[in-house]
Amino acid sequence: MTENEWDERLSRPDAGVVETLRKHPGDIAVLGAGGKMGFHLCRMLQRALESLGRKDCITAISRFAASPKRAAFETSGIRVHAADLSDDQQVAGLPEAETMFFLAGVKFGTADNPEILETMNVRMPQKVAKQYRDARIVALSTGCVYSFMAPESGGSKESDPTDPPGAYAQSCIGREQAFMDNSLRFGTPTSIIRLNYSNECRYGVLYDIASAVWDEREVQLETGYVNVIWQRDAVSYTIRALEQAASPAFVLNVTGEKVLSVREIAMGFSKRFQKPAHFTGCEAETAWLNNAERCHRLFGPPEATLEQMMDWIAEWVSEGMPSLGKPTHFQTRDGDY
Repeated sequence: MTENEWDERLSRPDAGVVETLRKHPGDIAVLGAGGKMGFHLCRMLQRALESLGRKDCITAISRFAASPKRAAFETSGIRVHAADLSDDQQVAGLPEAETMFFLAGVKFGTADNPEILETMNVRMPQKVAKQYRDARIVALSTGCVYSFMAPESGGSKESDPTDPPGAYAQSCIGREQAFMDNSLRFGTPTSIIRLNYSNECRYGVLYDIASAVWDEREVQLETGYVNVIWQRDAVSYTIRALEQAASPAFVLNVTGEKVLSVREIAMGFSKRFQKPAHFTGCEAETAWLNNAERCHRLFGPPEATLEQMMDWIAEWVSEGMPSLGKPTHFQTRDGDY
């Protein structure tokens, strides 16, 4: 299967997405659209609106420094707006919209640069949230805002404490707080998505483990337990969270149904590849783990199973197909990236 064919599958709207957009008409702005989920989110929104016969405008907003990425949006007929969201004047010039999805922020390369974390993960969301105070907002966050949990706990629930290690994780709490405060101050209906971890054939925890087994590199085991979800399911839940947007802000964990063993995942790829899995270290007693019972109760379980995800990724890796070149660094436990 080609990259374009996978993009088509990953952006295919389900009935729940279509019904959600039926209830929420108007133009849509997607901020941070140039990231790993942005194109599939915009394309799913576009396809759902087309099925409804609606002509609401979807605007993909990002720096768009990489012209091939911008071209993918334009080729699909999605409006593109290039902007630096850290610039006050450019934020003030963003297009108006009835719905805003927020996918922006920084993570990697920030361990020695706390200022950029403060600028892009705290102050910038404050400005953006205020700019779209009259819209309905879904803001993407991360499961890294929680404390570590033992795998037998089933993972953190939305009501659990947020006291994570590391500057990045702390900045993500600041990002969430920006939208929570905005929701309270202006009555802005808001949903906050704590995602842990989205996967597709070219990126994600499963891809990282699969490529290590295929290349016969060691799989690190200290972070021995993870949650994963297929990107199409993660995008679908993110869109459907519009239904729950409220003031105060509604918080939703988005991930798969189970806590998974990194060792067992690696052994599964070993079997598929007919190659040995090599390991280093041993499993710590805790990890960043999310419990997504609320999400699955509201919207149903994810469509893609672990076995399906592993089959798709194994085929992709074994055929030498390209990756996004963006390791997840899921093994990192100190919260600094």
